[in-house]
Formats: sequence, C-alpha cells, structure tokens
Amino acid sequence: MIDDIKKEIKKVIVGHDNLIDSILIALLSNGHILLEGVPGVAKTTAVKSFAQTMGLNFKRVQFTPDLLPSDITGNEILDLKKNEFSIKHGPIFTNLLLADEINRAGAKVQSALLEAMAEKQVTIGETTFKLDSPFMVLATSNPIDQDGTYDLPEASLDRFMLKVKVDYNSFDEEFEIAKRATSKGFEVINQVLSFKNLETLKQKVKEVHLDDEISKYILKIIFATREPSKYNIEDISKYILFGASPRGTIDLHNACKVRAFLNGKDFVTPYDVIQVVHQVLEHRIILNYNANTNNITANDILNKIIEVIPSP
Repeated sequence: MIDDIKKEIKKVIVGHDNLIDSILIALLSNGHILLEGVPGVAKTTAVKSFAQTMGLNFKRVQFTPDLLPSDITGNEILDLKKNEFSIKHGPIFTNLLLADEINRAGAKVQSALLEAMAEKQVTIGETTFKLDSPFMVLATSNPIDQDGTYDLPEASLDRFMLKVKVDYNSFDEEFEIAKRATSKGFEVINQVLSFKNLETLKQKVKEVHLDDEISKYILKIIFATREPSKYNIEDISKYILFGASPRGTIDLHNACKVRAFLNGKDFVTPYDVIQVVHQVLEHRIILNYNANTNNITANDILNKIIEVIPSP
C-alpha cells in the first residue's frame, strides 16, 4: 500500500522523496508537520496530492496578517429569520488542513490552532466539537528572513511532530518538471487507500518492535539536549537555552517506528533513529544569544550529540 501511495504522488511530484516520507511518518503517527521552504517548491501540491490519494477531506487556509482565529475555527452566526444563533464550522473541520504560509499571521491566529492540534477538538462559543479522525495539520512556512513573516511561538512549534526543510529540485528533476508542465502534462491522481486501509497501516506501525536499548539511546539524545555536561559535551551547553520537550521524546519514538516500517522492517535500528532525529528535534531546541553570534544552529548541536553518544 505504501508503494501504491508513493506511485500516485509521483505523478505530480518530481523528486522530494524526503518530503513524501515525512508526510507519511506524520500521518501514520497522528502527528502534524511543518514544511519550510521558499515559494514554488511543491509544498502545497504535495499535501493536496496526499489527500487525493487517500480519499481524505482536504481544506486550505491562506494565512495573512489580517486573518482572525474565527476564520479558522468557525463562529456563531445570528439567524435573523429564526432569531437564534447557529454554528458555522470553519475550515479546520477536515482531515487534512493545509495552513499555507503559517508564519505570515499573528500570534492569536497561531494559538487558534493549538487546541485542535493537541486535543483534536475545537471550541466555538460555549460548545466543544470533536474533530474527525484522522486530523492532521500540514503547515507551510517561508524562511523567516523574508518580508512579512513572524517567528512561530515555541508552544506552536512544539505541537509539530516534524519540521521538514524543502529545497529546490535538482537540475534533472526540474528539467522533468518543465517537460511535464509544457508538453505531457501531469497525470490524474487516483485514490488507492481507504480509511480502513489507513487504520490497518497504523496498526502495523504499532506492532513494530522498539527494543529497550534503542529507547534508552533515544532518551540519551533527548537528555543531552537538556543537560549536555552529563554526557561529556560541555562545549555545547553554552549555546542551549532549552532542550527538547517530553513531547519530543514521544514523537521521536513514534517517528522511529514509522521510519523502520517504511524501510521495510518490523524492528527499529539506530539507523532509523538517525534518519528522523533532526526533523523531530531541531525545531524543539531553543538556542541562546551565544549560538546566534557564533552561527551555531540546532543542526550543529544534534550532530555533536549523535557523534558523542554511542549507538547500541
């Protein structure tokens, strides 16, 4: 089933294998994903293609500076004929919600997503509504140095299971994109997965074995981001303000299991951990002023931790 999904996606997406795998990891783990990259690298197209392939409901919200929280969640509307209020649901009531250019909106709109992402529910007025399953937020983000963008709050960032950086295609890949767009055109995507199939895949992921030694290896990486001096990495402690959260621990365990499943295995290895650790933890490590002045990134911190901590 995984191969069938990827085959359909590749009808419209050329390259970006890491992006496709990352969306699958988040979907099979009931997580959310943040996609960062310059405009025009198929972030939106990839999300829409996944919805078509799996027969899921899909809605898109374009985030702008004047967007209001009620534009996402919905609102109470006065019916003048009946002289009573009714609830109008917003676009968040779907399976896959594409929050396009999420960092162009202000903090109030960012916070409007938190309840839905964490609790899978939305409160409108005095009424709380449960969201359909599966529910997944796929947010795209432009690089922060572009005009009209805002830093995402740490609380919002921590709700995302993965943060994936989407780069430009290679020369050959872009040549194929141009050829398809100007001559052959892009093929129609077919649905190859049902809700029942999706639940079956999730159950298979749960059955992937994660040995205690691998789990301890994951925890050592997490704790090294918080207390590097205890793992003989004192030289990076001066750059870290806050390490990865407990939510990061859970997400890294789940991501490793899905990564192993996508690699065709029924058990997790250290290689599976290394494949996903950057996407799960980079956005959760908060660096201080010293790191900024010395051009130290969260990627550098994780590379040092992985280098020092021995794998089982």
